[in-house]
Amino acid sequence: MRLAAIDIGTNACRLLISEVTIDDNNKPQFTKLNLVRVPLRLGFDVFETGLISKGKKGMILQTMKAYAHLMNAYGVEKNIAVATSAMRDAKNRDEVVRKIFLETGISIKVITGDFEASLIYENHIAENLNENNAYLYIDVGGGSTELTFFCNKELVFKKSFNIGTIRLLKDTVDETMWDTMKETIREKIKGQKNVMAIGTGGNINKVFSLSKKKEGKPLTLELLKDYHREFSSFSLEDRIKTYNLREDRADVIVPALLIYIQIMKWADIDEILVPKIGLADGLIQHLYAEMNP
Repeated sequence: MRLAAIDIGTNACRLLISEVTIDDNNKPQFTKLNLVRVPLRLGFDVFETGLISKGKKGMILQTMKAYAHLMNAYGVEKNIAVATSAMRDAKNRDEVVRKIFLETGISIKVITGDFEASLIYENHIAENLNENNAYLYIDVGGGSTELTFFCNKELVFKKSFNIGTIRLLKDTVDETMWDTMKETIREKIKGQKNVMAIGTGGNINKVFSLSKKKEGKPLTLELLKDYHREFSSFSLEDRIKTYNLREDRADVIVPALLIYIQIMKWADIDEILVPKIGLADGLIQHLYAEMNP
């Protein structure tokens, strides 16, 4: 069976196509067939004007048309499409969603931040790790950051905060939001023993690749601080050249590291695992679970 997930994020729009097979223990196995990313950067419009501009509307429509063709080419049986922080804030989101459905047949659901947090947890990474540890999922996006805390094999809490890389670049993060995040972390997590972070999102994945660490090995908080200082010392143009980064990654990687660092400091966490999964992976698992209750 072939399934597809579309994640319309604040910085980029991703299409993940996966093959689902059943193993000898009657458990589903998910194999990635293709992952496509288009840097739509919707947040740059929305966080300034509250609207998705005419130009961005054209870009997102063309992207969805391309994704529809790809899903047909791969023989995808069922798909799920969601939009997150930028689309949540866009006053003209209903018009955009309706037009995309009429022209492509793709039905987009604009999801809440808390539901976004639960989709990251759908990957069930923590369940396969050391059960003596507690785990804090940190998913940093362009418009919001989702935290999900997993302790004693149970989901303790999940919460979304309107702190994201593009919001920081556009200087539209309310200072009280930082305070709310800090208080939440200190109330729910501080004092817990053996807590490890699990980082998801394109920026932490890129840092992990640059670190040359072996898969499954954690990054330390000190290493994240080193990268933040290093990246911050370069201009955008030099960052692109020195680290071979795309422009749409080079500008957001600095504020992303700042968010990861602050959260880990507040939670007294020294290490972060980077399993290289994201919202689209959780969506595929969620879609399969819906089809097989």
